[in-house]
Amino acid sequence: MINFDGLLSERVRSIKPSATLATSAKAKRMLAQGIDVVNLSVGEPDFDTPEYIKYAAIKALCDGWTKYTEEAGLLEVRKAICKKLREENGLSYEPENIVISCGAKHAIFNAFQALLNPGDKILIPAPCWVSYPDMARLCGAEPVLIHTTEENGFLPDPAQIADAIANGAKVLLINSPCNPTGSVWEPDLLKEVAKLVERHDDIVVITDEIYEKFVYDGAVHVSIASFSERAKERIVVINGLSKTFAMTGWRLGYAAASKPIAQAMAKVQGQSASHPTAFVQMAAITALSAPQDFVQKMIAEYDARRRRIVSLLNEIPGVRCSMPKGAFYAFANFSGVLGRSYDGVEINNSIELADFLLERAHVATVAGEPFGAEGYLRLSYAISIERIEEGVRRIKEALTG
Repeated sequence: MINFDGLLSERVRSIKPSATLATSAKAKRMLAQGIDVVNLSVGEPDFDTPEYIKYAAIKALCDGWTKYTEEAGLLEVRKAICKKLREENGLSYEPENIVISCGAKHAIFNAFQALLNPGDKILIPAPCWVSYPDMARLCGAEPVLIHTTEENGFLPDPAQIADAIANGAKVLLINSPCNPTGSVWEPDLLKEVAKLVERHDDIVVITDEIYEKFVYDGAVHVSIASFSERAKERIVVINGLSKTFAMTGWRLGYAAASKPIAQAMAKVQGQSASHPTAFVQMAAITALSAPQDFVQKMIAEYDARRRRIVSLLNEIPGVRCSMPKGAFYAFANFSGVLGRSYDGVEINNSIELADFLLERAHVATVAGEPFGAEGYLRLSYAISIERIEEGVRRIKEALTG
């Protein structure tokens, strides 16, 4: 038997598999075996991609958009992204500032590769999306988590960020609305951070805005890049089509950045994926320019689901869940049910709890530990209210007998 440990790179051995994808894959395997699993782990809309976007892709295929494109993507599509950013976000960019990638995740990866050297520090407010720290480690960089609390709405104090910058951090990552907490960075907080960026010429901000449309209760998404032209030169705006238009499997994201950073990201992409799929890029023009009726309908449905799942979770003894202002996840505190035995199984942490609920209750959730928040579970409400109710009912039954 060959021992592959010595053959695999240290960078691969330094990272973990994606916890969200691993849980979703296990749930799908159980479903394939005929087990009725309520999958609350999914990080994608359950709505289908609108027909007009599908037909745009089909037309692009028939029109011959099947060849290589520029590394940074088709000029027509980059122009459409500039128009979107100007009209919806108040951000002025030219096509040379835009790099289209195979999903927003790929855009973040390109940004990390373009900016981070081995030993560099990247600041990541936590709880955070599970992939951020490991993508940083693939660059040899050091992820520095800025821990936030539920009591403060999972928002960092600007003083925390200032101290971390003073300690030599090179990159600050912002994710608003946030996966997994649903927190939305308020304009005053973003303005304070923008001022910090103005005062420190050696810091770059990467702002992941993929959930920008998913805001509730009067919360408003604002890009940090809109506060200061000087700071904007060192801000990389990440977005994509996957969440807003229910196009997760299409893999199309983009970044907007100053020309030197955009060129560096395009260079990285040119030596890896080359460019995103041509006919998908053409369909993106239709998605970005069409009326937003579909998006508004989806968000209204998620708002109702959000209220329902939070209400039900708070009815479980030992569980509390604050109302998220954005994204489509409930981030519930299950610490009150840990340290006990259920059905003969002792549960001491969130990973054991998530495994127990999947194996015994057939409900897929994601443990809080990989997000940097032990004692929590992330539950997606990108699933019907009926299945939400069934899933939480099973959780409650498993934990209360």
